[in-house]
Amino acid sequence: MDASWVEEASIGSLRFCIAGVNALHRMGSVVLDLVPKEGGGGGGMEVETRKLQSSKYKGVVPQPNGRWGAQIYERHQRVWLGTFETEAEAARAYDVAAQRFRGREAATNFGTLAETEEEEEAARSFLGAHSKAEIVDMLRKHTYLDELEQCKRGRGAALLGKRKTPAGICRQSSSPREMLFEKIVTPSDVGKLNRLVIPKQHAEKHFPLRIDGGSGGKGVLLHLEDADGKMWRFRYSYWHSSQSYVLTKGWSRFVKEKQLRAGDVVSFWRSGPENQLYVMCQRSVSIGVVGSDT
Repeated sequence: MDASWVEEASIGSLRFCIAGVNALHRMGSVVLDLVPKEGGGGGGMEVETRKLQSSKYKGVVPQPNGRWGAQIYERHQRVWLGTFETEAEAARAYDVAAQRFRGREAATNFGTLAETEEEEEAARSFLGAHSKAEIVDMLRKHTYLDELEQCKRGRGAALLGKRKTPAGICRQSSSPREMLFEKIVTPSDVGKLNRLVIPKQHAEKHFPLRIDGGSGGKGVLLHLEDADGKMWRFRYSYWHSSQSYVLTKGWSRFVKEKQLRAGDVVSFWRSGPENQLYVMCQRSVSIGVVGSDT
């Protein structure tokens, strides 16, 4: 046998072992160690495996360096949430991700995200205001708690009177926002007409539109950001036939994605310097509330 081939094969095996170690380290299940062979005069090496201690927490895996990793599965794909000094920190990272990925009813390690009901609500609002990718990025960079605290400190500046802002109002990069108005969605608003009627007093105050010719025929395009940071484009116009102000093009898609039903509440907000518009949704707390188009 060609000696050079044997040497290359040995190097290839070593490379395979090292790659296996890196992959398994990431999974946190076993560790492969290269150790000298017993009684081997030739100075050969052999592979020993040792199983890492499993975690008592859901979504937590041990790491060979003594730290703890957190992970969650989304559509059968593993999402790595980062590595943490303690097992409990990794477990809390999993809980945060579980609440954002699977909602309020998600199974978690500690049951709640915070000690008090007020802090719990603030944490849920913060999660709802950011995309899954944003939350995962914060967890990996260990900035989640800092950004949550910044959001909570700025929460008071975003209050209108004594009303608390809905989820999405507390994004770190945004200026404090003022609520313009809200409306209880009617059955026709979520029906086949593909339009949301804007009450006249709010339309004329907050969304002025020329109806004596000008832009009143085809209307104008409004760009509004939702709680997840997604931008929506609606056509806003005045219907002479019904003498009503309406959002049309793009509205049916918004209704479908947000799963809006009669009785739910949509609210409209505006930020300060940049004058950006926002649209938020809240589920109805009462059954059978349908609201009015006027």
